[in-house]
Amino acid sequence: MARGAVVVVGSLNVDATSYVERFPEPGETVTSRAFRTALGGKGANQAVAAHLAGADVDLVARVGDDANASLALGALDGFGLATEGIGRVADAPTGVAQVTVADSGENTVIVTGGANLALDPGALDTERARLAAAALVLTQGELPVATIERLAEHCEALGVRLVVNLAPPADVSAAALAMCDPLVVNEHEARAVGIGAEVAAGASLDEWRAHAAAAVGRVARSVVVTLGGAGAVAASPEGDWAEAAPEVVAVDTTGAGDCFTGTLAAFLAEGRGLAESMRIAVAAGALAVQARGTVDSYATRSAILAAARIDEGAPPA
Repeated sequence: MARGAVVVVGSLNVDATSYVERFPEPGETVTSRAFRTALGGKGANQAVAAHLAGADVDLVARVGDDANASLALGALDGFGLATEGIGRVADAPTGVAQVTVADSGENTVIVTGGANLALDPGALDTERARLAAAALVLTQGELPVATIERLAEHCEALGVRLVVNLAPPADVSAAALAMCDPLVVNEHEARAVGIGAEVAAGASLDEWRAHAAAAVGRVARSVVVTLGGAGAVAASPEGDWAEAAPEVVAVDTTGAGDCFTGTLAAFLAEGRGLAESMRIAVAAGALAVQARGTVDSYATRSAILAAARIDEGAPPA
């Protein structure tokens, strides 16, 4: 099967992660058991995930002119990703995320945008040829809202499929959201855009499935709602589906949502349907949470397909 070209327009950070027994209370100091610095940022994470899932990936991002930029670019090069679309910003630091991971596998994240904020709408006007060559364009909520909206305009004009992971939630225009195919959100982000506002915490997959279906054509062209360890739901004009996640022992959930989204984009770009792509993405996310780290926890295409019980040679569903 031909692999699709995915252009990721997104954030690129360096993650500084501390591993602790539990999160500190306000005003409390706890001791970290381990510390690591690694590639991060939703754009970079999703680009790596899509690449490992088999897509031809082009990342459009911005870094500073500092040591963290060298670390991030070196990591991308190590994965074999192209870096021609990544520009350096002289007067801003490379973005940084301060991550804390507890023994429970849960995490907290504080993001400093830095050079990511220099990826403004004007910067996209020079990327039209790159965007036009894509089977799918993927972006996230860590970029300026105006940039996301301009990207939607470009994709509409070029006839290119746009996938938006609105994480964190941002006040993106209804016109831009209407272009999303799909809009990918977790349950909190879903409520922020008017999907399942009345759904209680811990609601079933079937309940979220119904709300995703109701949002098709009203909020976005298609919708995916991720529900952590429960799985995910998806809906499009062709139907609606739920995929339960396998039961696993979560070691570190950092970046699992990015793994899901990047994998989803990769398989959509090669022509698979939304239901099958979501099934594969759920399997990828479940594999990722079983190891520490972000991009270092992402599995290869063959491992993901094996976990999803899909034969590489089978026709797409």
